[in-house]
Amino acid sequence: MPSEPRHAPFRMPERLFAELAAGGGSAEAVAFLERAERARRLLLLRTLLDRLGTLRTPHSPAAEAWDVLKEAAAAAPGPVDRLLLAPATGGWLAHVLRRLHGTASGPPLWAEAGHLCALAVAAALRAGTRADLRVPLADGGLSLPGLGLARLTGAERGLTVARARTSGGELTLSGPGRDGGTVAVTISPATQPLPRPTPAGPDTDPAWSPLRTLTHPTPAGTVAIPLEDLDPYRDLDDPLPPARLDAGEAEAWQRLFEEAVALLAAPGGEGPGRFDPGAIRAVVPWGRTGTLPPAPPTVLVSASSGDSFGAMVIARPSCPLALAETLVHEFQHSKLAALLHLFPLLDDDREERYYAPWRPDPRHLTGLLHGAYAFTGVAGFWRDRMAVARGDGAADLAGYHFALRRLQSRLVVRTLLVEGRLTPQGRALVSGLARTLDGWLREPVPHAALTRARTAAALHRTEWRLRNVAPPSSGSDGPRFRPDRTSWPDVRTHAFAARPVAPDTADEQLAAGDAAAALARYADQLATDPAEPHALAGWIVARAVLDPGRTTRRMLARPELLQPLPSG
Repeated sequence: MPSEPRHAPFRMPERLFAELAAGGGSAEAVAFLERAERARRLLLLRTLLDRLGTLRTPHSPAAEAWDVLKEAAAAAPGPVDRLLLAPATGGWLAHVLRRLHGTASGPPLWAEAGHLCALAVAAALRAGTRADLRVPLADGGLSLPGLGLARLTGAERGLTVARARTSGGELTLSGPGRDGGTVAVTISPATQPLPRPTPAGPDTDPAWSPLRTLTHPTPAGTVAIPLEDLDPYRDLDDPLPPARLDAGEAEAWQRLFEEAVALLAAPGGEGPGRFDPGAIRAVVPWGRTGTLPPAPPTVLVSASSGDSFGAMVIARPSCPLALAETLVHEFQHSKLAALLHLFPLLDDDREERYYAPWRPDPRHLTGLLHGAYAFTGVAGFWRDRMAVARGDGAADLAGYHFALRRLQSRLVVRTLLVEGRLTPQGRALVSGLARTLDGWLREPVPHAALTRARTAAALHRTEWRLRNVAPPSSGSDGPRFRPDRTSWPDVRTHAFAARPVAPDTADEQLAAGDAAAALARYADQLATDPAEPHALAGWIVARAVLDPGRTTRRMLARPELLQPLPSG
C-alpha cells in the first residue's frame, strides 16, 4: 500500500530475464513480474486519486474511500493487496484513466469513479474493519470486487446511490426503493468461503451472489481461481453487466478446468509451455451462460489484457486439451505485457503491414511480438504433449501442432529481428525466442505430421497474401494492400491437424498427401472463379508439392503476382 516506504527502482536479475526471454519463466520470474505489476498498479491508483480529487460526485469522495482502504490494508495487508492486484481492479483503473483522458466511453463518469468506494467496502469486509461510504448502485446491485454481487430487492432501477456500512465482515446496504422509500439488506459475504461450482449450487439468496471459483489440488493445498462472471470490469475494457452462469455451466467449467490443469501438471521443468496454473488470477467466461447448445471442441474466443495481469477471457470448449493450450497461450500474453510495462522492447509505428501466421489481417510490430511469444509457449505445450503421447494418433496430433507453431513462430521472430526496430532489451528477448525455436526446429517430428504442418503453414501464408496484398504498382515501396480485403476464416490450420481417413475435398486430399488429386480438384474450382483465394492458394501449394522448382518457389513467395490460373 502507499503507506509503505519508498522502494528502490525495480531491477530484474539477468537470469530471470533470460528465463522469460526463452519463452518460459520460473515461479520466481513470474513472482517478480507480479511485484512489478503491483508497483505499477499503485502508481496508477495514485494518479487516479489525484485526478478524482476535483470530481463532483453524489457518492463518497475518493479521499474518504482511500482512507478506508488504508485502514483495511493496515489490518489485513495480504487480502487487501490481493484485492488491489486483482485483474478486474487493473481493468477498472485503466478504463477510468482512459475516460479521464477522453479515449474511452461508458456510463456517467461519477458512477465509474465510484467503483473505488465499492473497492474500499470490499477491502473493509475482508479486513473486518469499519466503513461508512456512499456507493453507486446499478439497478440495485453493488459489485464487491473479489467477493460477489449484493442486491437491494425492490431498489430503484438505473444508477442510484446507496449507503454501505461494514463492521466485523458484515455489510448493511440501504438505498432508494421503487416506491420512494428506503430498502435495506444485511449480509455477511466475508465470512462465507468462496464456493466452487457444484450441480446443486445456483444462487438461492436474492440479496447475494457469491463469486465462484475454479479449484484444483496442489501439494501445498487447494488453489481457488475466480470464475469471474459478476465484476463489471472483468472484460478487456468497457464495463459489462453481470452475466451469471447457471449451475450446470459453472460445473462444466470446473470439470473441464480440473482436466486441463491435470495436463499442465505433467513434470517437465520451467520451459515454454509450462507454468503453474495457480498463477492464473481469473478466468472470465465468454459468450455462454448455460450448457445449451453444447460447447465446441475448440476454443472459439480467447483474449487477455495487459491491464489485467493473470486474467483470461475464454469461451468454454468441451475439450480439456483445447482449454489447457489456451491457458498457456493467454498466460504468455500476461507475461509479455508485464515485461512491456518494465522495458521498452520495440519502436512501433503501429503500422499494420506485417504477416502474422495466426491472423487473417496485417499486424503491427507489437502484435507480432505478442503472437511470437504466445505461440512459442503453445509450441512448447505441444512439444510436451508429443513427449508423453500414448499411441500413434496422439503423437501425430501433437507433432503436427508442435511443428506448425515452431515454424510459424520462427518466421515471425525473423521478421522482428530484421526490421531493426527492437530496443536492446527487445533484441535480447527476441534473440532468446530464436534460440529456443532454433533448437526445437532440429527436433524430430513424425514425418506425416511434419509434412501436413509445412503444407498448412504454406497454405495460410499463400492465402493471406492473395487476400491482403495487391500486385505492386510502379514506384511502390513495400507491400501494397488490397482496398477490398476482408476478414476470412482459417479453416485449414485445424483441418490439417489429423490425416483424413477418407479424403473427399481438395483440402482433404492435400492433407492426405495426394497432391495430384488435390491439384485437379482445385483446378476444377478455379475454372469457375480463377481468382478465388482459397482454391488458388491450394492450387499453388499443391503445384509446389508436385514440382518444387524455382517457378513454384516464386509463386509461393509472391502469389499475388499470379494472374488467373494458367492452363496445365
